[in-house]
Amino acid sequence: MSKNYVVVGTGGRSVMFVNALVGPFKKNCRLKAFCDSNSKRMDFYNDYIARDYKHCRVPTYKSNEFDRMIAEHKPDTVIVTTIDRMHHHYIIRAMELGCDVISEKPMTTDAEKCQMIVDTVKKTGKKLTVTFNYRYSPRNTKVKEVLAKGIAGEIISVHFEWLLDTSHGADYFRRWHRDKRNSGGLMVHKATHHFDLMNWWLDSSPETVFGMGDLRFYGKANAEKRGVAEFYSRVRNSKVAAKDPFALKVSEKDIWLNGLYYNAESEDSYYRDQSVFGDGISIEDSMSVMVKYRNKAVMTYALNAFCPWEGYRVCFNGTKGRLEFNVVEKSYVSGHHEDFNMPGMRELEGQKETLVPEIIFQPLWGKPQVIEYEKGNLGGHGGGDERLLKDIFEGVKDNSLKHSAGYLDGAMSILTGIAANESFKTGMPVKVSDLVKF
Repeated sequence: MSKNYVVVGTGGRSVMFVNALVGPFKKNCRLKAFCDSNSKRMDFYNDYIARDYKHCRVPTYKSNEFDRMIAEHKPDTVIVTTIDRMHHHYIIRAMELGCDVISEKPMTTDAEKCQMIVDTVKKTGKKLTVTFNYRYSPRNTKVKEVLAKGIAGEIISVHFEWLLDTSHGADYFRRWHRDKRNSGGLMVHKATHHFDLMNWWLDSSPETVFGMGDLRFYGKANAEKRGVAEFYSRVRNSKVAAKDPFALKVSEKDIWLNGLYYNAESEDSYYRDQSVFGDGISIEDSMSVMVKYRNKAVMTYALNAFCPWEGYRVCFNGTKGRLEFNVVEKSYVSGHHEDFNMPGMRELEGQKETLVPEIIFQPLWGKPQVIEYEKGNLGGHGGGDERLLKDIFEGVKDNSLKHSAGYLDGAMSILTGIAANESFKTGMPVKVSDLVKF
């Protein structure tokens, strides 16, 4: 049975869903319309699907025409990929109008909006799916399998370190995410991935959160302290930016950044290439958090957004041994159709590349064991995107490992970050149960 879909928000994150609807899943899924505050971005997507997929152009609606779009096309499901602060608005209204919803992470940005979504799900009975593609990655799935089998025993403590590099990490400080009102900061926008993974891996949820975070690297004041004397507001037409390795330099051949942003500026004055060392940045770039879970495990977590390479390290200390997980990722810039391959992990001069096992179990007694998993050219987010899309558009066939995430998972992932943001302000630990009532 075929289903009808509409997409709300046509920035860089929507391409994964658009490709799926007009490509591999078009037999049973029909893309009916786009909705966005910027008509030029919607026109770009219509040009794209007509050119690359020979798909008919679909009607477009401005953001204030959302209700009319729903009335005219009666979609089964609304896909929400707007800026984060607007997620709750479209999630709630879509469910009130009788639609199921698929929302890009994070589900929303603060406790008040989260409560509104929870209440609406209960009132309407509609389904809300949150797209945690990292769960579906084969390597992350293997960690889940190992922990679920109890190989490491009861997990007592975890250390989780995530590194964003000077390309991907910097990108959050160039665009709308730099305003915490839009994104909830990296504790919500980015770390929702990480906190969801930990909830899923531990099969638990956060109870108490304490954190410290600050803007220490990006921003004009920090650059001035380091002796920087030349500044610019955006890259385009700036001679100063031409000398800045952090600047986002967009060539005429980059059809995505040009089509979605440069050529759409005249309509909303949104500048995709702002300086990471400018004023007006209200999010943190260096964050440390401690979380106690309901199963009594304790996690120490660190996120830094200015590292020379990108990836993450997780160490689980259990009653039977220690599970170590190390991942080096490619850098990514939202809006590029392909991965942005600089900077990334670099070899030491004169040394050959060495392959370090990503997953290692060290028992309390005996030799360490390398845990193997499916490798190869797996696609976006370590192979998670393709598997996630199959569950979304073909239905969940096997949820034994609980890959599929609903609104409760979406809420618990952001509540760790929301609690951390509150702790940043007050300097006190925060009880998650005080934030939202379920």
